[in-house]
Amino acid sequence: MKKSKKSALQETDGISISEITNTNSIENLKKKRNVNIDTDSLISSILNKDITALSRAITLVESKNPKHLKKANIIIKGCLPHANNSIRIGITGVPGVGKSTFIETFGKHLTNLGKRVAVLAIDPSSSITKGSILGDKTRMEALVQDENAYIRPSASGNTLGGVARKTRETITLCEAAGFDVIIIETVGVGQSETSVHSMVDFFLLLKLAGAGDELQGIKRGIIEMADAIAINKADGNNLKAAKLAKTEFTRALHLYPEKDSNWQPKVTICSAVENKGIDSIWGIISDYIETTTKDKYFRVKRNEQNKYWLIQTIEEKLKSDFFNQSKIKGELKKQLELIENNKTTPFAAADYLLNL
Repeated sequence: MKKSKKSALQETDGISISEITNTNSIENLKKKRNVNIDTDSLISSILNKDITALSRAITLVESKNPKHLKKANIIIKGCLPHANNSIRIGITGVPGVGKSTFIETFGKHLTNLGKRVAVLAIDPSSSITKGSILGDKTRMEALVQDENAYIRPSASGNTLGGVARKTRETITLCEAAGFDVIIIETVGVGQSETSVHSMVDFFLLLKLAGAGDELQGIKRGIIEMADAIAINKADGNNLKAAKLAKTEFTRALHLYPEKDSNWQPKVTICSAVENKGIDSIWGIISDYIETTTKDKYFRVKRNEQNKYWLIQTIEEKLKSDFFNQSKIKGELKKQLELIENNKTTPFAAADYLLNL
């Protein structure tokens, strides 16, 4: 008698929930989440360079829970007098340019110089699932193990401009924790990436040679905002193309009007993989900081950014307060149904809701 063969698709018994779930652990976790947060203790720990406290504070600041807002504001206010002592560097570039690899090599270069480096890595959020990968710690394996480095991935959410919703506040907390250099790695959205420029001292644009990027040099937008352009992956067979791209970008930058800082943007080549040209980029940044500090532009720019942050904070607060009103929530649902049934227009619905 032949034995019946089992199908490869046959379902086997899994592990029951009771065997893998510890109810006591779940209860303990819930209790920890409900513990009252001591803001004074958290502020004190941050000022003492406690990374765990810094991470907790950033999580609190990023929370959309209205209950956390008050505590988050207290922490930011307590940290503010100890902020503004770092160099803020924004790094952007199209996906595939090697931002993470560059930042890891650049970050290691800075820690070897005795700097404490915080990397705020902004990951794009899915417009469908609303999720983000947040895998920058995995990609920066060497830097994440450096005791003088701190990497904090954040989701961009609905925020435009390549940054996260609370990036500005996170910068303040990192500065209070004693980090000398704050690096903001943006999502790399291209020409529309402008918000990061309003929160950094130096804006570095990474480019690729031989990818059609040379033509972007004659366009305005993100190129115009860059304080330096680095052509990455300048190694192997790509080295000649990188040198040619450097020449093209240098010519293109001279077409732009002079910056308020009187700084002429520099173009250089580098290879993050081979750790070549990284020291010259830090040299360019150091020259920029020295030049803009001497003519007081550095402080003027910081003040202008603070004014911009004020307006942005007001807009965000108004938007949040509006959509969190119970009356608005109910009426918004009704108006969306009316739009779906072609009984009103988006403009009429918006006018109605705003008049409430």
